[in-house]
Amino acid sequence: AFFKLPSDSFKYLGWCDIEEHDVRGNQLHCPRVREAGPSEEELFFRGEEHTLKKRKQVTDTEKWQKRLQEDWENCAELNLSFQDLGDLYQVDNFKRILQRLIRVEKLWLVDNSLTDLSAIRLPRCRELNVNKNHFTSFKQLPKIPQIQHLSLAENNIMTLSGISDLRHTPLESLILKRNPCEFQERYRQLVFSSLPNLKVLDGVPKLPEDCSPPEIRFFFKVCTIL
Repeated sequence: AFFKLPSDSFKYLGWCDIEEHDVRGNQLHCPRVREAGPSEEELFFRGEEHTLKKRKQVTDTEKWQKRLQEDWENCAELNLSFQDLGDLYQVDNFKRILQRLIRVEKLWLVDNSLTDLSAIRLPRCRELNVNKNHFTSFKQLPKIPQIQHLSLAENNIMTLSGISDLRHTPLESLILKRNPCEFQERYRQLVFSSLPNLKVLDGVPKLPEDCSPPEIRFFFKVCTIL
C-alpha cells in the first residue's frame, strides 16, 4: 500500500509559501527557491491535483512581508545547488535573489545550468562554488572583489582569457579541473603569472616551477650513452 508522508502536500512549495512559520531566508543554508512545480495537467495525470493551490492576487503588503521573510540582504552563507536555476523559467527569480545577496560570504551554485552572471555583484563573497555549470569564459562570472576561494570545475571554459580580471582580488585558491583550458600549454605557469596572490591551483600548492615566466622553456637533462 502507498502511504503519503505528512510533508507530501508541501513538496512543490517554497518555504515562503508555507503558512504559520517565522523562518527567514538567512536562517536557511539550502532553501528551495525554484518557482512553482509541475503544471496542472501533469499533476492531474500524476493523481496529485490535491497539491495544487488556487492562485490568489498578491497585495503590495503581502509582497513586502515576503521580502522581509526572505531577508536575503542578511544572508551570510547560502547553498542553492542542484535546482536548475539557469532555466528560462527560473532565471529571473534567481537573479532577483542574487542581487539581494549583499552580505553573502559563502555561496554554492553547483549544477544549475548557469551561463552568464556578469551583471551580478557579490561585494562580500569570499567563497564561490559554481562547479558543473555552462560558463565558457571568466567574463561571465559575477563581480567578486573579495573572493578568496573560487571553484569552476566541470564548466566549459576554453581559454584563460579574462582570468586577469581576478588579479586585483585576494584570490588564494582556484579550481579549474575538467575545463578545456586545463589542457593549454604551460597552463599552471600562465595561471600563476596572471594571479600573483594565488597559492593553490586545482588542489595543488604553488610549486617552484610554476613561478617561471611562461615564455621560458624547460631544459631536460639528457643522459648520453657512449
